[in-house]
Order: sequence, then C-alpha cells, then structure tokens
Amino acid sequence: MRANDSATEEASIAVGSAAPHLGRGVPKAPGAPCDAPGPASPPAALAARHTGARAGTVLAVLGVVSFSLTFPATAWGLAGFGPWSLVAVRTTLAGLLAGGCLIVRRAAPPGRRQWASLAVVAGGVVIGFPTLSTLALRTSSTSHAAVVVGLLPLTTALCSALRTGVRPSRTFWGAALAGAAVVIAFTVQQSGGALSRADLYLFGALLVCAAGYTEGGRLARVMPGWQVIGWALVLCLPFSAAGACLALAHEPVALTVHSVAGVLWVAAGSQFLGLVVWYRGMAAIGIPRASQLQLAQPLLTLVWSVLLLGERLTVLAPLAAVAVLVCIAVTQRSRG
Repeated sequence: MRANDSATEEASIAVGSAAPHLGRGVPKAPGAPCDAPGPASPPAALAARHTGARAGTVLAVLGVVSFSLTFPATAWGLAGFGPWSLVAVRTTLAGLLAGGCLIVRRAAPPGRRQWASLAVVAGGVVIGFPTLSTLALRTSSTSHAAVVVGLLPLTTALCSALRTGVRPSRTFWGAALAGAAVVIAFTVQQSGGALSRADLYLFGALLVCAAGYTEGGRLARVMPGWQVIGWALVLCLPFSAAGACLALAHEPVALTVHSVAGVLWVAAGSQFLGLVVWYRGMAAIGIPRASQLQLAQPLLTLVWSVLLLGERLTVLAPLAAVAVLVCIAVTQRSRG
C-alpha cells in the first residue's frame, strides 16, 4: 500500500476509535465559540473511557476462555475426524453461522481496501492456525502445545508494534517477557521439554495467528468485531466447503458424542463467537494489552485438559498461575 493510503487509513482508525469514547464527530451550533464545551464534560469523558476499557477487558477475557477450550475440543474432534476433515468442517460450519448473522443483521460489505486486511485475518486465524494446530495435535498433547501458545501474547505485541508503530513502555515489555517466561517454563516442565515435528506446526501457527490477531484488531476499530471475523469466514467459505467435501470422501469419520461436541465447539465457540468478543475487546483496550490476557490461556487449557481429557497437573500449577496473574496485572496498569 502506498504511503499516503497508509496514512489515510491510520487517520481513519484513530478517528473511528476516538469518536465513541470522546463524543467527537458532533458538529457545534453555528456561531458557537471555539472554546465552547463539547457534548461531554471531561469527567464524563473519563468515566466513559474507563467504562469502555473495563467492558473491553471483560470481552477479551471471554475470548481467552473460549480459546482455552480449543485444544481439548480439537483433541475430541480428532477422535472421530481426520485432521483435514476436522479443519474443513469446522471452518465451513463457522462460515455458515457467520454468513447467517451477516444476512440477518444486514451488514454492509466491507470497503475495497478492507478486503486485503480481511484476507490476512482469514489466512492467519481462519485457515492457518486451525490447520497447523490440528496437524500438531495428532501427535502432541494439549499441554505440550501450550508451550508454544504461551508465546502468542508476546508475538502478537511484536506484530502490533511493527504493524501499527505503537511502542509499549519498558515496564510493559518487562512484564510481558516475564509472563511469557513463566508460561514457557511451566508448560515445558509439564510436557517434558521434548521437541518434535509438532512444534514446527505450532511455531507456524503462532506466527500466522499473531498476524491475524493484529490485523483483525486494527479492523475492529473501524468496523464491528463480529463483522471482522464474519467476513473473513465468509471469504473462506467456498474453499472450506469444497475442502470438506473432498476430505470427508477420503478420511474415515466416526461420529461420537465427543467428536461431534468437539467439532461444534471449535466451529461456533473458538472460530466465531470467541473471536467476535476477542476482537471487540482488542478494539477497546488495545492490541498489546489484550494480548497479554492470553498469558492465562495455557494454564486454563491445562485445567480443561484435566477435566475433559484426564491429564494430570503438578503442584506447580497454582504457583505458576499466581505469577502469570501478577504479570498480567502489571501489563494492564502500564501505559503502552
């Protein structure tokens, strides 16, 4: 994209994100003095900003909880579906759900320049991460997969800094690195620290997901978050539907309660609804800060693994959880 187009886009994002909180965009009456107060007084504006940040944090947390169930649900799905069938079916179901919501809500199609960003979201979040993580989980446990997923917040913050030019504070980076180190040490200890081919898939999934989160977070500041993932899923729908037909014809399928529940969750919960609240949360509190909430995701995944898959945790789990929560608190209080 040309430099002037990029600058125009960044300006539109800044205006779009500021208007809901500060009451901008409302014209003053003719003849009003330049220093006349706007529609909201400073205390009211600060209160509205605080309320919006708190709501954004809640939405981002809901997204993290949804994502923490993705690996256990994928493990359930792999018990009855092949890896390619699972990815294609989940993406198709999510695309149909998203398309139905877009039709019911009569959502206007994105602008011409927004389709390129939606393609990045689709390639990273809709296709790349589900495919690579599913291939990894054929031979890797959910706890081992959490080793790499623990690096996602830091990777997302790096992608955001490179893409948007935002430079978080040193305190922010220090807490983020500390939190990532805690997550890595804990999950490596849980999985034995062994590296395998599955880790290559997971590292690839990590990179493409961070790119998709960053681009989706930017788009969610100028269009509703549910439309960001909705249009990305619709963009992939023709390909996923064709892939589902092809994969189901070549891979065996065993429909069980667990396999069906796993597919339905990763399609509706992880692939659509979770990303809807996640992108709205990122738009409200910023990409770097929202990404740090995902430091808790590997620990949540381990909890679900115990409850749903029968895996066992060590006594280090509560200690690591407290350390991660401290790091999250520091990143939320630091100014980016």
